[in-house]
This record gives sequence, structure tokens and C-alpha cells, in this order.
Amino acid sequence: MGLCWPLTATAEPLPPSYRQAVVDTIAIVSSAEPGDVAAAQKALAALDAGTSGSQPEIEQDLRTRPPDFADAKVRLHALLDALSSPASTADPAQAGRQLHQVLTMKRYDPLHQPPSLLDRVSQWIQDRLNDLLRLLFGGGARRGSQIPEVYFYLIGAALIGAAAVIIFRSTRGHLSADAVGRAPMGPRAPADFFAEADRLAHAGDRVGAIRALCAGVAATLAGEHSWTGSPLTVREIFQRAGDPARLSPLLLPFEAAIYGGRDVDPATYERAEVAAAPFRKPVEAEGDKAA
Repeated sequence: MGLCWPLTATAEPLPPSYRQAVVDTIAIVSSAEPGDVAAAQKALAALDAGTSGSQPEIEQDLRTRPPDFADAKVRLHALLDALSSPASTADPAQAGRQLHQVLTMKRYDPLHQPPSLLDRVSQWIQDRLNDLLRLLFGGGARRGSQIPEVYFYLIGAALIGAAAVIIFRSTRGHLSADAVGRAPMGPRAPADFFAEADRLAHAGDRVGAIRALCAGVAATLAGEHSWTGSPLTVREIFQRAGDPARLSPLLLPFEAAIYGGRDVDPATYERAEVAAAPFRKPVEAEGDKAA
């Protein structure tokens, strides 16, 4: 008869003290005045004594300053209702099959798939931020703090973003005094840059000469302030030309010399001069007209 009797599958029964701790906590919370920290501590002690810290949401409500008695009361009553009517089934095998059928639905496919690359990268960043916060503040300091964890992530993300901006701005090749090198500060006419290029090339300084050629072309395309005050790179300014590809013999040796530390041989400089020639002739012609 025992083997044939239908079995009822239930969760492992909780001790009577668990339910009693919930009832005692409800009584304390219900009679507490708003903001009563002493009552919150008493309710927290009563709850933790019977539930052994298994209700972190309710405990967090009671630890908040001021205590969130309203939310704690709602959660406590929901917990008491669940304890009074535990979920059970007379046919655990059938319940298991039904659960399997539900989980095999297409809508639950993501549950059976491994984390995506974006999820893994996000988790890695979160882990590294946690490591950094533990290093800076210690594990115990964060657990005892009332500051929400999301603020620590925002601070960490802001620090990483600031570092990325500093690194990006220092390496992307702004048309500033650092990129110009020996060029004097302030706006200059394109003709001045071309004249300087001729002088440096005659002296054998082809790296400085090709820099001056680029400055002359940039000043012709974007104005006299472009070389010292524009946030754009040389490549971005050269895109304003009617046929940017024709400036490649000038742009590529400039980037290799200024950013890659390479030398400029005479043949390369001659090709760069040819590429820059269409931009210096109109300037020289205007100078002749003005004279």
C-alpha cells in the first residue's frame, strides 16, 4: 500500500523557527514608527536568527537609513504566504516532463546558449572593476558600505574613459604645436609654409620640409588657423580636397616620418612636391597679383 500510494514532492521542510522568525519580524515592522532605526535593528536580529541570512532583500530594507519598512512589510507578508502554502505536486515525474517541455520552447533558446562575446567582455570588465575596487577599498569596506554598487562601476568607467581620452588625444595626431614640431605658433599664410619647405629641402632637412608642405596644403584647404588650431588630423583635412587620393604621395611619407620616425629620401620628397604643387601655385599667383 505504501508503494502504490501517490507520492507528493515537496521542498525540504523548513524548521518551525523559520516561520516564527518571519511572524516576529512582521510584528516589529508593523508597530515601528517611520525612521525608527532601533526597531529596524531589532527586526533584523529577529529575522536573521530564524532565517540565517536567507532573505537579503528584506535585510537590505531594514539596513537602509532610514529603514524602508513599507517594502520590508510587503516582502515579509509575501514570504509568510509562501511559507503557508508551499508549492507541491502529486506527480513529480509529470511535473518534470512539463517543465522540460516549457524549457524547450523557442523563446527559451538563449538559456541553453553560451554567453555571447559581448557578454563575456562585459563580465570581464565588471570582474576587473571589482578587483580594482577590492584593491582600493578592500572587500570588507564595500560590504559594510551603504553606497550602491552601481556607483562604484560608474566611477571605474569614468576613470577608464578619462584615461582613454587622454591616450587618444596624445596619439591621434592633432594638428597642434606638437605635430608641427618646429613650426612657430600662430596662424601663417600657406605661402610661408611653402617657402619654409623649399628652404628646409635645400638645407637637406626633408622631414621638416615635408611637414611644411603638408602645412601649406592644409592651410590652403582649411584656412591659416588649421595647422595650429584645428582638432582635425592631416588626413581629415586632406579629405576636403577634390581628389584626396592625389595627395597620398604627400600624406603617406608625412605620416611615416612624423609618426613612424622614418626618413624621407629625395625621390619620395620629389613625389610629395609634385602632389603639393597644385595647392601652392594659386597662392603664389595671388601673391604676384598683390605685388
